[in-house]
Amino acid sequence: MSNLRIAVQKSGRLNEDSMQILKDIGISIDNGIDQLKASARNFPVEVFYLRNGDIPQYLRDGVVDAAIIGENILIEKGNDLAFIERLGFSKCKVSIAVPKESKANSLKDLAGKRIATSYPETVMKFLKEQNIDAQLHTISGSVEIAPNIGLADGICDIVSSGSTLFKNGLKEIEVLLQSEAVLAVSPKISEERSVILQKIQFRIQSVLKGRDSKYVLLNAPNDKLEAILNLLPGMRSPTVLPLAEEGWSSVHTVISKNEFWDIIDGLKENGAEGILVCPIEKMVL
Repeated sequence: MSNLRIAVQKSGRLNEDSMQILKDIGISIDNGIDQLKASARNFPVEVFYLRNGDIPQYLRDGVVDAAIIGENILIEKGNDLAFIERLGFSKCKVSIAVPKESKANSLKDLAGKRIATSYPETVMKFLKEQNIDAQLHTISGSVEIAPNIGLADGICDIVSSGSTLFKNGLKEIEVLLQSEAVLAVSPKISEERSVILQKIQFRIQSVLKGRDSKYVLLNAPNDKLEAILNLLPGMRSPTVLPLAEEGWSSVHTVISKNEFWDIIDGLKENGAEGILVCPIEKMVL
């Protein structure tokens, strides 16, 4: 069986998150410093370490079969390429920002002004949709310094925590799109390698579901059992086991971490005790 070739960003936060999820799905990669390609010891996969902006062309040409890549890069350089899974990490947004002292407070205030960006296609499309006419300066690297050196009136760049904008005296005035890492696929992937990719996708889904869920065990008084069970959204239904102490049951279930505190409050109000909450490493459905 030929190896699936999967690309990841060669450095930075997205690289770290990508390698972590590969590790979490049981794929062991032997990669050294500055290595451009590495093979897995226990799975038919080769990992290519590439510049993020180059990955769409490698996918398009079939040099790699799949990639873990920021959705923002696909929108900018690979809107003809498909992705098959959102990965829930490396979240950011693509935003327009201006100097804090600028009188511009909305996108329309930049009509006729200059915007510096590394995402010209994304910005051009957005400005056209909003019927705003502005000048674009395409630059790479430190886009945020462009207003300070008189190159532009505003910028469009990725924003994660917002600390870079703050350090450079900029304020966000418009969000163009939200982005996260996705699993993209080459249109030239072979049927044999598609089978391997489906196995990887299944494992990733199991890990992501586990990250989004909590395993909950609690003791419930039998006279409140029905009310407590009505609060719990189990995968099918909660598991209920009798305790040695008469009149009590042990309840086991899985809940979404986003609903966690609301559900816990309701459980306590209905007399639940000894509530134990555990992380889930993987959840296979």
